[in-house]
Amino acid sequence: MHTHLHRTLRRATLGAAFALSLLASAPPAHAGQSPGDGGHTYTLPATPKTVAWGHYDARTPPVLRIRSGDTVVFHTVITNSPDGLEKAGVAPKDVEASLRAIFAGVPAADRGPGGHILTGPVYVEGAEPGDTLEIRLEKIDLAIPYAYNAFRYGLGFQTDDFPYSRIKIIPLDLATRTAHFAPGIDIPLHPFFGSMGVAPPPAFGRYDSAPPTIIGGNMDNKELVQGSRVFYPVFVPGALFQIGDGHAGQGNGEVDITAMETSLVGTVKFIVHKGMKTGPYPRAETPSDFISMGFDDDLTVATHKAVAGMIDFLVNHEHLSRDDAYMLISVAGDIDITELVDHNKGVHVMLPKAIFARYRTAHAGH
Repeated sequence: MHTHLHRTLRRATLGAAFALSLLASAPPAHAGQSPGDGGHTYTLPATPKTVAWGHYDARTPPVLRIRSGDTVVFHTVITNSPDGLEKAGVAPKDVEASLRAIFAGVPAADRGPGGHILTGPVYVEGAEPGDTLEIRLEKIDLAIPYAYNAFRYGLGFQTDDFPYSRIKIIPLDLATRTAHFAPGIDIPLHPFFGSMGVAPPPAFGRYDSAPPTIIGGNMDNKELVQGSRVFYPVFVPGALFQIGDGHAGQGNGEVDITAMETSLVGTVKFIVHKGMKTGPYPRAETPSDFISMGFDDDLTVATHKAVAGMIDFLVNHEHLSRDDAYMLISVAGDIDITELVDHNKGVHVMLPKAIFARYRTAHAGH
């Protein structure tokens, strides 16, 4: 393996040991001791008993039950096999023990139809169909100092131009927050979770983790970094939230089928909004923008859905007329291709929050 990657892995191992020593010496947490509104904080590791492999399903038993206002620290694992990572050049000692345990401990019958290893589901008390579940991405940490990017024939947007497979291990420099893609090519890190979603309606059955849809799921939206909020329609009691598919960074489109795939630790706060309608697709807010999303196999249809979602948001939450909402998107919104490669293509509309500063002041209390 590349010498720089060995040095980076060594630094990360020492850092992890130091962090564990701090945790061991810290006083135990008590009920109610967490930031914000006094909810509990839970830690959910990735184990054979706490992951859903390749699917979202209303029938999957929850691995954790929480209340609105609680926070969960999710540990997630890279979407690849230990053998695959080792063949690509990762030293056996640098493959996470949790990933090995999951591959050894999850029965074949519980895998698929997709390939993502998702931590959860988490049952949120009080969330019922017709409500909205808000998640707040309070912190996203890199768990390992490497990522990979890969393509193979039959997948990816340009698959006929690349009728073979290739994988590249990409060292992640945790100190400089950059990925060393190649000599002289360094990419700033923007970690986010490619897949975050709730359970679908029971009629969906075991839904493939690859195509994003009304539940969110494999949205691969690179804008949903630390500090973002995502709002999901709830389809089943408890919502049954799952998370995974960690990315150290990605370009819009994700054209070769993968991003900088890695393992992440995410600190997520949950809020149930009773009776608040969101949909038919999730929407989001970053520190700087409002975001609406649309998914469909037809890129044009996905775009229609995303634009319609932003119009509905502006009418229902910002109290604009439909005409003004449509016009505002045209003059100030950006229509971006989220991804092109997950069966259902993704489009998102971004509208900067800054343009509403004076409007919100003028309409305060209305």
